[in-house]
Amino acid sequence: MSDSLVITSDDPILVRLNFKPYRNKMVRRVTAFVPGPDEPQTREVKTPWGSVLTAKKGDMLISEMDDPDEVWPIDAVIFDQTYIMTGPGVCVKRAITLIVPLADVADGDEDRLVTVVTLEGPETVRAGDFFLAKGVRGEIWPCLKERVARTMRPAE
Repeated sequence: MSDSLVITSDDPILVRLNFKPYRNKMVRRVTAFVPGPDEPQTREVKTPWGSVLTAKKGDMLISEMDDPDEVWPIDAVIFDQTYIMTGPGVCVKRAITLIVPLADVADGDEDRLVTVVTLEGPETVRAGDFFLAKGVRGEIWPCLKERVARTMRPAE
């Protein structure tokens, strides 16, 4: 197997990819990561897809309603720009997410490992199992294909 292909939010390949707009259709749980002054100010979070990301003080921890123990962090500023609170501890994503098959980054090689450098840390995934998502500030992250099928719909 070849070395992992690394992609960052300023990678020139991003302008050549055919991103499509999608809307998330899920109501999610959310809690703020607010450690006390004598507690660690970061927290490692193992995502549902196996990556380990770093939440920093003030980040939001998101989970699906039916699986509150599987969380992932979102930068607080990006959360404020892309989500809306619908009740205590409950939110929906209001922003469009741009997605493209991650295999497009790997020249169609679905078995290629791709390391996507996210705001919360690098995630190395198999290209054929993920989409590449791009957010409101140009931030990127891998998004599990199964999750996209279950939680998103094409934007109109």
